[in-house]
Formats: sequence, C-alpha cells, structure tokens
Amino acid sequence: MLRGMIRSFPLRWVLLGALCWPAAAPAQTLPDPVGDADYRPVDLEEARLGQVLFYDPILSGNRSVACATCHHPDFGTGDGVSLALGDGGLGLGPDRVADPDNPPEERIPRNAPGLFNLGAHEFSVMFHDGRLEVDADRPGGLRTPMDADMVGGFASVLSAQTMFPVLSRDEMAGSHRENDVARAVRQGVITGPGGAWDLIARRVAAVPEYAARFRAVYPHVAGPEDIAFTDISNAIAVFMAHEWRSDTAPFDAVLRGEAALEGAAQAGLRLFYGAAGCAGCHSGPFLTDHDFHAMGTPQIGPGKSASFEDHHRDEGRFRVTGDPDDLYAFRTPSLRNVALTAPYGHAGGHRDLAAFVAAHADPAAGMAAYTEDQAVLTVPKAEDFAVMRDPAQVAAILGAVRVPPVRLSPEEVGQIVAFLNTLTDPVAAEGRLGVPETVPSGLPVPR
Repeated sequence: MLRGMIRSFPLRWVLLGALCWPAAAPAQTLPDPVGDADYRPVDLEEARLGQVLFYDPILSGNRSVACATCHHPDFGTGDGVSLALGDGGLGLGPDRVADPDNPPEERIPRNAPGLFNLGAHEFSVMFHDGRLEVDADRPGGLRTPMDADMVGGFASVLSAQTMFPVLSRDEMAGSHRENDVARAVRQGVITGPGGAWDLIARRVAAVPEYAARFRAVYPHVAGPEDIAFTDISNAIAVFMAHEWRSDTAPFDAVLRGEAALEGAAQAGLRLFYGAAGCAGCHSGPFLTDHDFHAMGTPQIGPGKSASFEDHHRDEGRFRVTGDPDDLYAFRTPSLRNVALTAPYGHAGGHRDLAAFVAAHADPAAGMAAYTEDQAVLTVPKAEDFAVMRDPAQVAAILGAVRVPPVRLSPEEVGQIVAFLNTLTDPVAAEGRLGVPETVPSGLPVPR
C-alpha cells in the first residue's frame, strides 16, 4: 500500500521528503521546473542573424574584438581568465595576450559573466552592479547610466546590455586616437546621426550580406539606411537567448520528477537547500534571487572607478545607488553551468570552484586564507593585489558582509560541488547554432 502511494506521487515530492533537513535549518522546497513559458519567444532567423553579429569584430572600434572574444562557448560563455583583455589583445581565453604593437590601456575591471538563460523573463537586471535594469518609468523602459540619452527600440533588457561594451574603451571601442567610434564616445556623442551607435550601424549596413539579412528579418528595414544599432542589439539578444537557454541539465530532470540524485550530489543538494544556506540567495529555478549581497569576495585588478579617481576598489552596487548599505554588494549570479564558468567572483579571484564555495560560505576565513595564485591573470600588474594587501581595505570589504558564516568541512564542500555539477547542461554548453565558420564582414572569427 505504502509503495503504491509513493509511486503515485511526483518524484520531486518524494525527493523533498528524503532531504532530511537538519533541525537547525528551515526546510526549503525545490523550485518548480523550467519550461517554455519562462522564456521569451525566439525567431530562429533573427537568432541566426544575431549569431554572426555576435562573432563579428565589425562592432568594435578597431574591428578587432567581437562579443565572443570575452564570451566564448569554449570557456562557458566567459573567457576563462579573471579579468579580460578587450581592445589591444591577441588570442582567445587564457592564451590571450597584449598586442605589443597596440597594448591595451587597461584590462576590463570585472570578470566576464556567463550568458546562460538571459532570455528568461525573470532576468530584468544586468551586470555585476545592476546598472542596467527594467524600469517602466524611464525612457525606453530601462534604468541605465545613459539617463536622458537613452533611446527607445531595444526589445529587451538583454538587448540593451549590448550598448555598454561597444562604448567602453577597454572592451570594444578602443582609443579615441585610433577610430571614429572611440572619438565619438570621447566627445560624448552616442545617439543620433554621427553618434557612436550610428557609426557602428552604418558599418554593418555597408556590408551587402548584412543589409539583405536585416531586410529579410525586420519589416521596417527597407534599405541599408534603415538599419539602427537597436536592430543589431535586438538580433544579438535573440541569438544569446536561443543559443544558451539552459534547462536540460540533470538537475532539471530532478525538478521535472524524471530522475533522482545519488551519493555526493544528493548530499550536496541537502546542504545547498538546508544547513549551508546557499538557497537563501541562490533561489528559484535559475538559482539566483537577482538581488545584491556583500559576500566578502576578493578584489583584484584595477577596480571600478571614475576617470578622475586613483584607487583599485570596486564598491559594487554602491556605485549605482549611492546607498552605503550597498557597499561591496554584487548581483547574485545564476549558478546554471557554474562548473564551466571559472574563475569565480566579480573580479574572478578564484580559479577553483571548491575553494570559492568554501570561501563564500565563510568570507573572513576565506579572505585570510586567500593566496594570489588563485587568480588567473594572463597580463599581471604590480598593483593587481593592492587592495588585498591593505588590511584596512580588506576589513572594509568584510565589514560589509551581513550573511552569517557557515563552516563547511572539506567533505561537505565536495558534496556541494558535486551537486553544482548537476547544473551543467550539455545542450547549452555546446550551443545550438555554434560558432560560424565565417561572418559577413570577412573579419576573423574568434575561435
């Protein structure tokens, strides 16, 4: 009788009953499974157009950097290093080095985030500090640093995020001494005819194959002159949404009641949703609350500062809101495919997932045990660890932490990592359209 009752229940109910929550930890249920309703619809031809744009260096000031340079499937849609080299770099991933004939002025100050599931409806905030977010009361329906200069026409917040890298000197724009796009950025001319976005759109429109493909995908495009930067960004967003949708990992089979975890992975699931408290922030179907938390993460590299500032701090969300409660707080990343997206942290301070889990659970102990070889820096600089070598700055970072520490044994850390490995989705990791052999501009494809 009892056996028959268990068989009649959805398997995920049985799994929840088997979690055996520790008495000190409140029971938490697993999230609902992910399905089509959680994602924006995708037009496949628009995605194919976005695919070639994503891999085409034509969007960068010096025609040398593509979106894929820092967000490549070979490195879990990141680039495999702590801090990326954008303009002025040669190669890909951990093999990327500074171009001796045109060295970068600076590395990108934050770790390249993964791109999985960004086409889901609930992803309404972008970047580590959330400086881009949906806001119906703002121009174009978005809150951005552009303020009144923000234009309409971006189909989604995912589309709008593409406007930032192409304007960044260190990411894609390059130096104002080198190209027209960077000069327009330097002069503050972003929108309108002759603005940075328009200059990029005119480059793309001048390629006959692009002109034809935009005309075929977008009804409002009658000729090359009608192609706008927002059309480019909209196509790229649809590609990313399609290419890296991730809802077929082993964990998804658990959520759908089609499978059960065993051994270390099941023990890790119990810890994640129980005593370790991970699900307090990494909640929901994509394992993120989309909120901002100060977690005492190591700060390396140039930091995030204005042009007139001379420091290596990165104060996170505080730089957006000005609220002292947001000091050193960063957006909770989704953990989907986390095993593929090393290094970890807003500055990529940890190359190893287990080490990061242990440090994340107990920030003070993790900071005390941190060693500089845990970062992956292909172009190291003497000042990279200036913050970490300053006891006062380390104390400030740790002083902002509001989450109580959890001390995990090495075995428990290994169990949590085993669970996190069940979030790896082979379909999303491989991608659906893949890396194109060529792009319409004829420029080299990052590979």
